[in-house]
Amino acid sequence: MKKTIVYTVLTILPIMLFALALYYNSAQKGIPDNALKESAQADIPLSGLISISSGDSSADVPTPTLSPTPMKVDITLMAVGDNLLHPGIVRSGLQEDGSYDFKFEFEDISEILKISDIKIINQETPLSGNFRGFSGYPQFNSPTEVADGIADSGFNVMLAATNHAYDNGLDGLIYFADYVKEKHPEILLCGIHGSEEASVSTGDAEGNESKKSSNPQINLLEIKGYTFAILNYTYGPNLETVPKGLDAHLDLLCPFDEKSRLLDFTKINQKVLSDIREAKEISDIVIVCPHWGTEYTPKPSKYQAAWAKEMTEAGADLIIGAHPHVVQPVEIITSGNGNTALCYYSLGNYVSTQNTKRSMYEAMAFVTFTDTGSGLAINYERTGALGMVNHYTSHPLHFGKIYFVEEYTEELAKSHGISYWGEGALDLSDILSWDTELLGDYKLTRNELLKP
Repeated sequence: MKKTIVYTVLTILPIMLFALALYYNSAQKGIPDNALKESAQADIPLSGLISISSGDSSADVPTPTLSPTPMKVDITLMAVGDNLLHPGIVRSGLQEDGSYDFKFEFEDISEILKISDIKIINQETPLSGNFRGFSGYPQFNSPTEVADGIADSGFNVMLAATNHAYDNGLDGLIYFADYVKEKHPEILLCGIHGSEEASVSTGDAEGNESKKSSNPQINLLEIKGYTFAILNYTYGPNLETVPKGLDAHLDLLCPFDEKSRLLDFTKINQKVLSDIREAKEISDIVIVCPHWGTEYTPKPSKYQAAWAKEMTEAGADLIIGAHPHVVQPVEIITSGNGNTALCYYSLGNYVSTQNTKRSMYEAMAFVTFTDTGSGLAINYERTGALGMVNHYTSHPLHFGKIYFVEEYTEELAKSHGISYWGEGALDLSDILSWDTELLGDYKLTRNELLKP
């Protein structure tokens, strides 16, 4: 009889202690009483919580354990606009020994690069081989050392589907793709495709493995155990028709007629939408980078707005646009099926020696993704855009420096080379006005991002 009582007490007591512990924890966390009642009525298996050895009243009873709270995971992304190498920028990279080095382009943003996991740049001008000679507008060819500088600075994603990708013909495009893939496998090259031999798996700057989808338009990057799909398309190759064979090497945003090869710039390529849907199935986050819009226009076109909505409906989480050479607004897109995406319509240029004032103002996208237990999503508390100024000198025309808007002064604005080369002197008040108008609630500062 005594053994039965002892056994009963030993059986019930740990359960009561466990219930009291649950009650105390729920009270501390503010769980409503009705939720506690529902929990008490639920079937709670004893297996794994309490262990009692029958016949031994002195058996150790381990303390019940609860599942740990999922660890918070943050992944950060930064992106800059068009790396547009006019002859003045190319001359800036010429060294005394006749070689070229372009790491100087990125020294002023090195601190942001260091704190970012995904680092994206839009390589506007093709790198089709130094043996072809270097050229500027309208048919560009930039030194291959540009890719070396991008890699050395820590970028791990290069966008190459631009309207200039075909400036040196199909051979030039393939040379560009092969060079980056062979020399810099740590960079994920998006939007163009080289020879079959050069199609190799790539990884990021930290050595994380990057898988290849069977669909060549879907580029996958692995960061901290999460998969990011990055898709890059251009509206066209500065031609009204698509040369035969080009569509196998350049990812197109707009459709074309199979017979006439004529592009339709008023529609989005249905292949883009099917790529996004497929990418959604095999990744945690889908990033689409379209080369689109009307040059030098700060307002998105009706086609950009419509296509952004279609991309969002298909499953895009983040859209980062290029091509207009000026900054366009940042906004959240909501599609008819309830999907949402953050859209940077255009980040403007990164470097250039263009002669329009608005083209000197640019933006850097900065996005934080957080997983607090229910999947990866954009954390808007540390997401937005940083306004910057591309400062160059004249006599001779050379790259000067990238300034964050918060550190730019009226004196610097008046000394900008555009005073002699372009539309006239910059006005700091214009830059501040554009920064507020275009970035709005998404405006970030360098100091905000770098503070401890």
